Amino acid sequence: MKEAFNNLGFVIDGLLHLTGKQALECIRQGALLVDVREDYEIAIKDFGVKNKLECPFTDFGRLFETLPRNKALIIADCVGIHSKEAAKMLLANGFTAVANLVGGVASWERDGLPMNSDVETMSGQCMCQIKSRKPS
Repeated sequence: MKEAFNNLGFVIDGLLHLTGKQALECIRQGALLVDVREDYEIAIKDFGVKNKLECPFTDFGRLFETLPRNKALIIADCVGIHSKEAAKMLLANGFTAVANLVGGVASWERDGLPMNSDVETMSGQCMCQIKSRKPS
């Protein structure tokens, strides 16, 4: 498993976890970021990478089979909770090159990694803190 990710990251309970910087390195070398956040979350803050797919967690149980099995997959969300569950589901269903992004988009942004944000309308570090900047 770690071989697919250049022996980066750390394994806990059989699941590989990557930091944002490690994940970005893998994405630049061909890994695919699978964002399991909902559409409204992605519209606010999005990973600024090209190698990504959106597969909302609410539909993940029926959509995961459409993910490519021939690519290394890095599963991401807001803070790393749903992504961990999704990554475990993939491993349980025969996917082998799977990793979880530690800390999700919140840590990714905090580390200064590429982002696409709608800074005009929203602010906050993670979804639990997001507030509208527009007057109500």
